[in-house]
Amino acid sequence: MAMTNETAAPALLKDILGPEALATIADAGAATSPRFDRPAFLSAASDGLGALSIMERVRHIADALHAALSGDYADALDILRAMAPRLTHGFQAIAITEYVARYGQDDFDRSMAALADLTRFGSAEFAIRPFLARDTGRALAIMTRWASSEDEHVRRLASEGGRPRLPWAARVPALQDDPTLAAPILETLKADPSLYVRKSVANHLNDIAKDRPDWLLTRLAKWPQDDPHTAWIIRHALRTLIKKGEPRALALIGVAHGAAVAIDHFSVEPRAIRLGDRILIAVDITSTSAEDQRLVVDYRIHYARAGGKTAAKVFKLKTFELVAGDTAKLGIRQAIQDFSTRRHHPGRHDVELIVNGKTMAMAAFDILFDPR
Repeated sequence: MAMTNETAAPALLKDILGPEALATIADAGAATSPRFDRPAFLSAASDGLGALSIMERVRHIADALHAALSGDYADALDILRAMAPRLTHGFQAIAITEYVARYGQDDFDRSMAALADLTRFGSAEFAIRPFLARDTGRALAIMTRWASSEDEHVRRLASEGGRPRLPWAARVPALQDDPTLAAPILETLKADPSLYVRKSVANHLNDIAKDRPDWLLTRLAKWPQDDPHTAWIIRHALRTLIKKGEPRALALIGVAHGAAVAIDHFSVEPRAIRLGDRILIAVDITSTSAEDQRLVVDYRIHYARAGGKTAAKVFKLKTFELVAGDTAKLGIRQAIQDFSTRRHHPGRHDVELIVNGKTMAMAAFDILFDPR
């Protein structure tokens, strides 16, 4: 059965901001204010749209909004606020917040207030970056107040907007130099009741882990883990350091560095595959301890690269309690296929089994050259 326009998924991410999205934004503007020049918006927004990526389209639509909203900036913000509830996708609202980023930096406080209002409809995490770059201290002071907002979307923006390594976003020089500048915000949010906010705080802290691991470990060691929300953030914030086998990170989640276990079997099947096939990674782990143990079991694939080089990536297998003397049989299937962020090459791919941060077994599989 053919899918309707409402249910059909876009073939490409950028198609989220295609002609139908432009019509929705144009209709929202025209319904909100006679000042909104619908033909001017559609003409400007449609011109050259097809060649642009998703974030390029965000900026392109913001410029088209500027063409349709000539006149007073404060009035334009009122129109955008009224338009936002009429939009049908978060990326449409992100394009509206981008208008604030591109045309509101000279009206700093008014623009920041608008971003706090608009973030409920489509996160303003990208739009806030130019304000952080322009005046980091001023922006962070406002965001620190947001961290105490009753609105979870605003609290989440306080954390997400200040991430040092926010994906797809412009880098903020001050946060690159000192990724801990937003620490007061994270302290306020360390036991937030909203999972939406906690995920952002954990991701923010994980960003910091990549540049300032000692700072992060010292800070998190002071956080009380008797609150389940704080404990959740700590576990997820430490994922990069745990994958590296960092003993202090493992200790913070109650795991020893290394484990009293025997690896009875570790395999990757089939041993030879073609791109697009699946592998099964399987292991039997037997406790050699008289006490129960908490285990973090990961595996690291060393991907073959051109010129005989390799690039390693760690994947989660399972975190669990192994009863004294028991054997756990673990397995996971993984598709070996190309992504935009990972291209595969023929050759040997070593696979390490990592238990509590230590390599305990090795296996391998080969990707065969496919002339197709």
